[in-house]
Amino acid sequence: MNRRQFHRIAVGSIAAMPLRGAEQAQDKAPFKLIYSNDTTNITSCVSPFHKAREPFTAAALEVTIDEVAGTGVDAHFLQPGLGMVPMWPSKVLPLAEHYAWIKQRYAQVPDSFGQYVLNGGDVVKVFIERCHLRGQAAFISFRLNDAHHKEFADPAPGDKPGSSICMSVTRFYCEHPEYRIKPGSKRAADLVQNWAVPEVRAQKLALITELCENYDLDGLELDFLRFYSFFRTDETIREQRCAIMTGFVKEVRLLLDRTAREGKRRWLCARVPCYLETLDLLGLDLPAMIAAGLDMVNASAHYFTTQHHDLATIRQQVPKAALYFEMCHSTWNGPKLREGYDVFPFRRTTQEQFQSTAHQAYARGADGMSLFNFAYYREHGGADRGPFHEPPFEVFKRLRDPSGLAQQPQHWFLAPGWRAPGTKPTPVPRKIALGQTAKFVLDLAPPMNGWKSGGRMRLQTSEPITDQRFIVSLNGKALSPTSDITEPYPDPYPSLLGTPQTLRAWLVPATFPHDGLNQLAVMLEAGSAAEIVFIDLALK
Repeated sequence: MNRRQFHRIAVGSIAAMPLRGAEQAQDKAPFKLIYSNDTTNITSCVSPFHKAREPFTAAALEVTIDEVAGTGVDAHFLQPGLGMVPMWPSKVLPLAEHYAWIKQRYAQVPDSFGQYVLNGGDVVKVFIERCHLRGQAAFISFRLNDAHHKEFADPAPGDKPGSSICMSVTRFYCEHPEYRIKPGSKRAADLVQNWAVPEVRAQKLALITELCENYDLDGLELDFLRFYSFFRTDETIREQRCAIMTGFVKEVRLLLDRTAREGKRRWLCARVPCYLETLDLLGLDLPAMIAAGLDMVNASAHYFTTQHHDLATIRQQVPKAALYFEMCHSTWNGPKLREGYDVFPFRRTTQEQFQSTAHQAYARGADGMSLFNFAYYREHGGADRGPFHEPPFEVFKRLRDPSGLAQQPQHWFLAPGWRAPGTKPTPVPRKIALGQTAKFVLDLAPPMNGWKSGGRMRLQTSEPITDQRFIVSLNGKALSPTSDITEPYPDPYPSLLGTPQTLRAWLVPATFPHDGLNQLAVMLEAGSAAEIVFIDLALK
């Protein structure tokens, strides 16, 4: 089938579908604070309710819901696995048959989640009932193309797939390597399946249908970020990708309407990149998706808290939808400490950074905030990644209050994060040679009544600063250096923080910054080349 034929069939199938969900006038989704629960944290994190290596229990799941009750969370999003193998009794993928196949192919037995369901348990049922008991809307967040552990799907001599393989691959996946983005590749973006193949979409829709028909969900999130890969971009054009994705959203909207209970609206959310270029690569036409029945847009940098995004433009594209901005426990991951999954240190997001990021997001049009991987302040993946802490749940209530956030001290930053597909490199790290000027953009939102006291800007380098001397300006105005390089606010998370050898600082008068995009210029006036890895600006 050539591109023109493919496009005509895809668009024609969508045009033939009724706009039942889109034609009905609906109020905006009422939620202010979304809490995402990946389920995995229950057994991977050491917590007050779970010791290291203890198996999954329903009681532990209930505690993850209880511990955010009364904090301001009004919508709880559960990710039941990787979107491949159900964590509920399933007819679409009978689990006894699946785990028998896993044992034969990989010599692995179910992990504690799989064993719980095989023994008659139901993760989704427990979750929904507990959410409703605690006054939280119960959403299922469904991962549409997760790549975790699929590098072991076709084991080679010497490979040692662990029990995680039980949740990451199915017979359908293994018997159709041609459905993968790039068969034979071990790269995560290539291991996932090609959504141009109707059978791939049908398999996902079948599992979603089972969830909608059998459970009293308040809503469903389609997670388009696990992973950032759905198409062979050299074989498709944007219009083809958008036709497929919008069509899928429309099918799910019709499914939610058909299975709604007592006439109650079931909300449809999409977790999408907060970068416009990546939206196009993935085929995510947000206005078309809203017209197809999408209610909520959860804009995310995938894994990090960032203040570098396209939220203001996304707001313009979806003026009537509920728009959320997602934040995470980490602003920056360091290099791997050893081979394996989740083996890197984190620079943790502080309360001041959460508050400033949320304030900026509200100023750029957000209706509420979303928290992702928040439980992972807790110990997981080895003590050398710490020190670890209990999650700062106390910040949640402040994140619901835009006017209160507008009165808080501000902590702006640029951190490495991860580069999203199709986007320019992240602002940092940035190498700068003698005589060169590195330019950065900070999107700043003033507090209520404007900045009064000014503040302090710092840069952090990857190696100790020896003979280097920098000249820094903000919006064309020179900044004066200061010897005060201390953390601007108490920071209980020392991992990846700068040291006296890697930090320099400058004073920022209150009249220099302005609302919107601010231009920061850093020139290396003297010394050898340097690499800038972190920039922050504290203002009051």
